[in-house]
Amino acid sequence: MNKNVTFTRRNVLKRITVGAAVVGWSTASGEWAVAGADTTGVARLPRLDGTLVTDPAVLTRFSHDFGHLVTESPWAVLRPGSVGDIVEMVRYARINGLTIAVNGQGGNGADDLESHSNYGQAAVPGGISIDAKSLSTIHSIGANSAWVDTGVTWAQLIDATLPRGLMPPSHTDYQHLSIGGTLSVGGVGGQVQKYGLQVDTVSEIEIVTGRGYVVRASARENADLFNAALAGGGQVGIITKARVRLVAAPARAALFSLYYDDPAVYFADQEKLLRDGRFDYQAGGPVRNAEDTAWRYLIDVVAYHDGTPPDRAALLAGLRDDRASATFDDLPFRDWVFRLDAIEQAAKEGGFWDQPHPWLSLVLPRSTVAEFTRQVMAELTSADLGVGFSFLYPFLTSKLTKPLFKVPDEPVVYLFDLLRLPFPDDPGVAGMLAQNRRFYDLAVSLGGTRYLIGAIPDMTPREWRGHFGGDWFRLVAAKRAYDPDHVLTPGQGFFG
Repeated sequence: MNKNVTFTRRNVLKRITVGAAVVGWSTASGEWAVAGADTTGVARLPRLDGTLVTDPAVLTRFSHDFGHLVTESPWAVLRPGSVGDIVEMVRYARINGLTIAVNGQGGNGADDLESHSNYGQAAVPGGISIDAKSLSTIHSIGANSAWVDTGVTWAQLIDATLPRGLMPPSHTDYQHLSIGGTLSVGGVGGQVQKYGLQVDTVSEIEIVTGRGYVVRASARENADLFNAALAGGGQVGIITKARVRLVAAPARAALFSLYYDDPAVYFADQEKLLRDGRFDYQAGGPVRNAEDTAWRYLIDVVAYHDGTPPDRAALLAGLRDDRASATFDDLPFRDWVFRLDAIEQAAKEGGFWDQPHPWLSLVLPRSTVAEFTRQVMAELTSADLGVGFSFLYPFLTSKLTKPLFKVPDEPVVYLFDLLRLPFPDDPGVAGMLAQNRRFYDLAVSLGGTRYLIGAIPDMTPREWRGHFGGDWFRLVAAKRAYDPDHVLTPGQGFFG
């Protein structure tokens, strides 16, 4: 996909009449036909339980994503009243040569819903965007799992399960993301070393394929579709429901922040903690020192408990951090899970939230992570992050079960994130994108891969084929079987 194509408000207004009901698509003119207009040759819309919206203000909102780097407007937004609406509109898009994709519309509150995709990955220029928020029901919560619409956010599911003493086992650090959105890419967080990715905690899905059929899929039923849909970038279907595993939730979280000046010692202690599994959450990464003159390394770890604080000395035994710099805290579990809400609010108040976010997310082999880190941190400055932050922490590939979440072929790999929040009007955003590309190329040369989120310029189909490796043919076969006309999710650009 050409990232330079922009569908402007003026372009969109040429195709609709404000306030008029859309009745269908004209393949001859490439425009939506509205009530009262000549409908000769117009493919009439199916009867919908929800609505198809062409209001310019709505289209403008759905033309942006969280990265604020690509603006590509759909020509309509489907607000489905049922899964049947998605079926009908996928079939309609397929017949009429349109594209269609889900937009997660997460966010912390009713007034700030937004896409949390990055770099146009959920964009459908000139196509139909599905507002996932229109289907966001938690259908059931049992002792071991919940059956939910994928427009539900993880925050909503957590708040529904915590009163029952339960929680989804694997969390991203920010909870106000749609379940369907993270399942389409993987869902990484500091509990991956115990439970795997969020896709690894899902046992069953309901999905509308690119052919326009509703299918149930699991590891035992339609397994090829199940494995292609989870972490597959939305290429084979629109996940409408998911069965998410639940585990017992703790009452409190004991937090430990440990600092290192020697990266070799940092890596050794990260891997010690990974091996013995003494903590329930394990993350960390580079941070600037107090003088902003050099990088230090932070291990963030958390031990869950039910009210009796854990033995601090036992948990920290054998670690070689700068103990004088260490900090400790103990929070109610919900406060810990939603810890980024205050950071989000501060970023909004400071004008950072709506700035471009050239994020980068990579996975490095353990064997080369030290060399990657040496080269990257020699170049990276605090200005390259703004008020954002970076992650660099290990996890076990044995915990991963979905083939399309690609990682290096080693037992231990490292997640590397640059979650940049540049200063308002920072003129260096183009340089950050170029830096992302250099860091990605370096990672690939050292045996690394990328996470599907993030902004890496000029990815080619050949590079995507290299990314998926031997599983490229699995993805191609699933695409041919379930979305042969390439109706779904063009923004990822896997196929050009």
